[in-house]
Amino acid sequence: MTTASDLRSGKTHRDENFPVASWIIHPRHRALILAFYNFVRTADDVADHATLGEQDKLTYLDLLEAELLGQGDSQPEAVNLRRALAERSMPPRHALDVLIAFRMDVTKLRYENWDEVVHYCRYSAMPVGRFMLDVHGESTSTWAASDALCAGLQINNHLQDCAKDYKNLNRVYLPRDALAAAGASVEELGRERASAPLLQCLHSLAVRTEALLDESKSLSAEVKDFRLGLEISVIQSFADRIVRLLKVRDPLSQTVHLGPLELLAYSVGGMAGEMARRAVGRRAVSNPAAGA
Repeated sequence: MTTASDLRSGKTHRDENFPVASWIIHPRHRALILAFYNFVRTADDVADHATLGEQDKLTYLDLLEAELLGQGDSQPEAVNLRRALAERSMPPRHALDVLIAFRMDVTKLRYENWDEVVHYCRYSAMPVGRFMLDVHGESTSTWAASDALCAGLQINNHLQDCAKDYKNLNRVYLPRDALAAAGASVEELGRERASAPLLQCLHSLAVRTEALLDESKSLSAEVKDFRLGLEISVIQSFADRIVRLLKVRDPLSQTVHLGPLELLAYSVGGMAGEMARRAVGRRAVSNPAAGA
């Protein structure tokens, strides 16, 4: 049996829509964050593998989980993360949660409504933000805003890649009820350009995502770690810009990703805004603590 590493797509942390362990983050945290990222990326690539069968995918995901929990040493990403977490006396709970989402990716190809999509985000995206907060020793009171930001990022990605997910994986995250309400069909995702009903559906989902991102705007101010606050502000600025594009463009035929110059501009703007906020001591808007 090959290792899960052999099934990697080749995508790295430098190819993501958001910074991963960037220079903004303190160097003492980067090795652990990259170990977490490589574990998650490997599991994600297993779930999305073009030719691997469903049962084989689940077997690899189970193996990654077993070795993360100490039952074997054949999967490098699981072993590396296990050791990195042990050095910090951190549990593997967030990585285990993400594996639940990847099992869903293997077995669940359609979502009935918005709540089902957010439930998927509870395992695919929210644990990533919670992990970052735990790494920095932040309070769980920050989880609510973090969950909103991570869910918004995930749904942005679903909307950006809706055609590719359908064509390559027959996987559709657009809720069935939203498609039906607009008079659109899943099959329209296979076209070169979105029909008017499909575009209406996509834009309405972007509006809902924007509202979700609005719930996360207090996060950078809620965290105590200065560097993490800067990183969050940059990520928030990326997410806000992308959702604005998704509200007016067709992801089937138009660009809804940020180019290098835009990434640079929004990085600088996000950091400058956060530094100014901290300089004047503006206080965070309180958010209720999220559940575990």
